[in-house]
Amino acid sequence: MGELIIPPKEAIVYEDGRLYSCLASYPLTTGHMVVAWKDKATDLHQLNKTEYEHLMWIVDKTRDTLLKTLGLEKVYLMYMDEVNQVHWHLVPRYDEKGFNVLNHHPKKIQDFSLAIELKKNWPK
Repeated sequence: MGELIIPPKEAIVYEDGRLYSCLASYPLTTGHMVVAWKDKATDLHQLNKTEYEHLMWIVDKTRDTLLKTLGLEKVYLMYMDEVNQVHWHLVPRYDEKGFNVLNHHPKKIQDFSLAIELKKNWPK
């Protein structure tokens, strides 16, 4: 984890001029998504109030879409700045709790079919 990976088009569930929400390139669990800010911003404090609120609105919509699509009760939200670019990881919780989910050994995503289902459930 050293640089923000530009996702393939088929991984993107939502995109606008400021950010995108997509399936993670190296998912920890099925449905792991990333919401990434497009303009250079190395930390949340660099976003103004309107930008921050927009980012968090899309994080909420992404979480709600995951909950509905996957029939889950919980999605972990993780803000990490290991790539020096504002982005959130949304990691669905299945039968594990706590930090155990971080012990997975992610592999590069090959199947983007879940993105189609997530787009269908994206709130209008």
